[in-house]
Amino acid sequence: MWAPFELPGVFMKRLLIIGTAIAALFAGAAQAQAPTTILNASYDVAREVFAAENEAFIKQHPGVTVDQSHAGTSKQARAIVEGLEADVVTFNQVTDVDFLVKQGFVSADWKKDFPNDASPFYSFPSFLVRAGNPKGIKDWDDLARDDVKVVFPNPKTSGNARYTYLAATAYAKEKFNGDEKKVQEFVKKIFDNTPVFDTGGRAATTTFVEREIGDVLITFEAETRGIAKQYGADKVEGVVPSVSLLAEFPVAVVDKVVDKRGSRELAKSYLDFLYTEEGQRIAAEFGHRVHDEKVVGEFKDKFPAIRLVNVNDVFGGWDKIQKEHFASGATLDTLYGSR
Repeated sequence: MWAPFELPGVFMKRLLIIGTAIAALFAGAAQAQAPTTILNASYDVAREVFAAENEAFIKQHPGVTVDQSHAGTSKQARAIVEGLEADVVTFNQVTDVDFLVKQGFVSADWKKDFPNDASPFYSFPSFLVRAGNPKGIKDWDDLARDDVKVVFPNPKTSGNARYTYLAATAYAKEKFNGDEKKVQEFVKKIFDNTPVFDTGGRAATTTFVEREIGDVLITFEAETRGIAKQYGADKVEGVVPSVSLLAEFPVAVVDKVVDKRGSRELAKSYLDFLYTEEGQRIAAEFGHRVHDEKVVGEFKDKFPAIRLVNVNDVFGGWDKIQKEHFASGATLDTLYGSR
């Protein structure tokens, strides 16, 4: 039997235990409450399509916010490593996702996380010319003519431009039967015909359409369609070349960020939405070619046929491209020079 004076001590100990338990419950609940905001770091000319995708996704997930960041994807990848807390990336070249893998931000098997090697839609480098096509530009050969001025972004900073570089190289490889000297001369002539190299695709669009520099803009087909729709057929028109390079748009969850923020579930559901019929239809409406068969059928009359080659067949894959073309001192550095 305990004495009356011991009661306050015992009582206070019990209060402390109960208080600690309640505090732990509240702390656990706070940790368990997942974020309702995610950041999508995307490529420069994807502003409109993701504004529409985000609006549709949010309608299905009330209370959720999807913030956007846009720039050349190589620049975006570096920004993430330097502290940009993007939960997901929707890039336009595989090498920039692989860069995040090497830096420990994205899992090595990211291509297996979503269908079609984690590419919900695709496009290819295509041409946009002045109304009436006064220079008669029809194919890659025309870009190397002395009387043609070309506009596309800096391949050092823009995934869009790297696809242009690779597409021109692929065309030249066929044209010159693999004669590497002639291939490089052809690509260098296109570089020489380019008066300004903007850092991203959207800036290059501004240079061509608003500043009226150049005779032809090279960018993704989806972008050429958007520009033509925005500015009208009396100002610009699209030209689809005879052959181009398949440009996939890889997506990935940024593991290091979502694990820190607790946002993995929301991030994954957002990227999953891009593969739904609604997400695919939105992408197609903004000029992207998609994989959903029903949506493909709906838009088949709006997309002209084109022969597309891919990086594996022409270049031996992205790893080989990185070493032979994009690494410091590699082919791109040689041809681009100190512009």
